[in-house]
Amino acid sequence: MELRQLEYFIALCEDLHFTKTAEKLNIGQPTLSYQMKTLEDELGVRLFDRLGKKIAMTEAGEILLEHGIKVFTNIKFAIEQIDELQKVKRGKLVIGALSGDLSLIASKVLNEFYATYPYVQIQLYAVDDAVEKVKQNEIDLALTFMSKPDDSFIHIPLYQDEFYLVVRADHAWSDMENIEFSEIQYIPLILNPIGHCFRKLLDEACLSDEINLQPIIESTDSKTILDLVEEGIGATIISSTLFLLENKGSLKAIKITNPAFHKQVSIVYHKQKYIGTAAKGFIEILMNFLKEHRGLEESYK
Repeated sequence: MELRQLEYFIALCEDLHFTKTAEKLNIGQPTLSYQMKTLEDELGVRLFDRLGKKIAMTEAGEILLEHGIKVFTNIKFAIEQIDELQKVKRGKLVIGALSGDLSLIASKVLNEFYATYPYVQIQLYAVDDAVEKVKQNEIDLALTFMSKPDDSFIHIPLYQDEFYLVVRADHAWSDMENIEFSEIQYIPLILNPIGHCFRKLLDEACLSDEINLQPIIESTDSKTILDLVEEGIGATIISSTLFLLENKGSLKAIKITNPAFHKQVSIVYHKQKYIGTAAKGFIEILMNFLKEHRGLEESYK
């Protein structure tokens, strides 16, 4: 079996039409028919049922298609790895991080990454749904929350992040150490808008507890939200990570209880995506940063 025959076979499986496939491959239809007949003779099975001008894959054809796609995927990965071996530290890395604390965390490691990989072009986007961007192959890595398991992705768990109610340090509630989850609906809140990944997670938790949130202000920008809280305009709900990174002493974090609200933060990339040296380097730098930072957080707690 030749790779060319396998390439022709996969193309024919897409169109299930000899004439269209031959035109797409820039070969004559007799050549395509001959190659498919040769392939069937070599395997000793029929790959297509020919029903007049129409064709359909046989069970054997479906098996060969599944494994044929894997063959070309592996060849593609091999070429990418060899190409990177030649480039060493050149290339481009596109990262999507959930807007807010995760995009802030990702930005914190850019200096060290650039110092290590000065010839790699890095693009960092703050997005509301990083997982969808991975699925559409628009980004290489995502730093995000994963609410539901998905076998099409590789997950690298980083840490569990707990969320707090945050008010100004001199606020009337600043003496409180805890607040029950059900009580947050009675507080003027400044939150991410509906559709934002974190807001979706929060709304799901509220729905299960029959809590109705009606924020007084909505914004996608975490800094704007915290600035408004510092001005004494309401409260917000943010992760302990963002609180530690952004609090300059003017804010107070109040633990949410019954239940506590926390989520798993992960690096996510597509299972079929080749992760090269630069991406692995970014992951390593990020994990080292978080290891140091989480130690500080444990001290805070």
